[in-house]
Amino acid sequence: MRTAYSVETVRAAERELMARLPEGALMQRAVAGLAATCAELLGRVYGSRVVLLVGSGDNGGDALYAGARLAKRGAGVAAVLLAPERTHAGGLAALRRAGGTAVLPGAAEELILRSDLVVDGIVGIGGKGGLRPEAAALVAVVERSRAVVVAVDLPSGVDADSGEVRGAALRADLTVTFGTHKPGLLIDPAREYAGSVRLVDIGLELPEEAELEALQDVDVARLLPMPSAESDKYRRGVVGIAAGSARYPGAAVLAVAGALRGGAGAVRYVGPAGDEVLARFPETLVSDGGPRKAGRVQAWVVGPGAGDHAEAVAEVLEADVPVLVDADGLRLADRDAVRARTAPTLMTPHAGEAAALLGVRREEVEAGRLAAVRELAGAYRATVLLKGATTLVAEPGGGAAAVRVNATGTPWLATAGSGDVLSGLAGSLLACGLDGRDAGSVAAYLHGLAGRFAAEGAPTVAHAVADALGAAWRGVFPPTRPTR
Repeated sequence: MRTAYSVETVRAAERELMARLPEGALMQRAVAGLAATCAELLGRVYGSRVVLLVGSGDNGGDALYAGARLAKRGAGVAAVLLAPERTHAGGLAALRRAGGTAVLPGAAEELILRSDLVVDGIVGIGGKGGLRPEAAALVAVVERSRAVVVAVDLPSGVDADSGEVRGAALRADLTVTFGTHKPGLLIDPAREYAGSVRLVDIGLELPEEAELEALQDVDVARLLPMPSAESDKYRRGVVGIAAGSARYPGAAVLAVAGALRGGAGAVRYVGPAGDEVLARFPETLVSDGGPRKAGRVQAWVVGPGAGDHAEAVAEVLEADVPVLVDADGLRLADRDAVRARTAPTLMTPHAGEAAALLGVRREEVEAGRLAAVRELAGAYRATVLLKGATTLVAEPGGGAAAVRVNATGTPWLATAGSGDVLSGLAGSLLACGLDGRDAGSVAAYLHGLAGRFAAEGAPTVAHAVADALGAAWRGVFPPTRPTR
């Protein structure tokens, strides 16, 4: 499990550790990792040209000390001091002893344009809001250069806790972060500014509960439902799909496609697209009645392609089993009915749908995704999966520990019907017994992998994503060793 912690938590852990270490020891642990990464990127350190963008405080100090180590190995290192009167004194002295130089921003443009590597030490994890004009002007020069850009702990100008970018910010090729990931490194839009992320262990002792979690292969493999020798189709779970309409029969087909590959033993379908579903998936149990007459299920999926069929949504919400609400179902679901449910509810909006539910502009949701998913989960007392380049899953109880993030997807998943496949998959996992957070985050993980497999760097379609779910499922398990 990859975890991320808030600035407040990180600062507390740093203070506790520094109280037990010699003065400056913690910074040097971070600097060693930063300098080693920079040297690795340069390949040949001797004769390379390095520019440090140095703000005030410890973040700039990390950059200066790392620059001093590179200068000792023969690199030409120049530090651009954005706050000369508040520059880290020890770091600047170390750089000068090693043969590095310091300049003011007005003399930096040519140095940056001729550099091989730029180290961003402008603002640390405590920074809020976009960069100030002088720093933003330097960032504009960096964007014109061909230098590799390494951010110290976090790209300057992004919010460490929320992942928000409220103004000018630096885009890094690689971010070297210390002690633990910060939420902003894993959540869009800030994640796009971080590039690749390398974690340097500096010995922090952090709480067991993180602010943010990201599943890895081993976590997904542990959570996936596997049949036993005694399993039958009913013991494995039955998922009901109430989806589709005369106008959107394909949504029903795609939701069933995802559900059939999600681990449940059987899929029941109710709705007007029964003929289309059976033509593609004859193993589906199709009912002519509404959800109440469909037979026993362990979970429901309602809403994909439903049009204006509010009756089916209302019936499903009355069921005393876990329910996933997606697409049109989000618009048709009565908020009080969702809040009154005692069985788990999983809602799966994209940014536009979340904005409509919250009564805000889509841009507000996209700019503050973490805040939006938490607010929506609290407002509806439901688990919420907010779709996007990074998918966020928040539980209704609120609190930072409830949020999971997933980034296994590909931009090619932004295609019609992809969300219907995800809904069916997650609903199937609910029917298998996973709770809302696990079902949502595991489904997002597998769906993202399947999107990669289906696309292979080219456009793909939703039914191909569904077809690739089996490969994604198998892919999270370690390869088995051949027996002799």
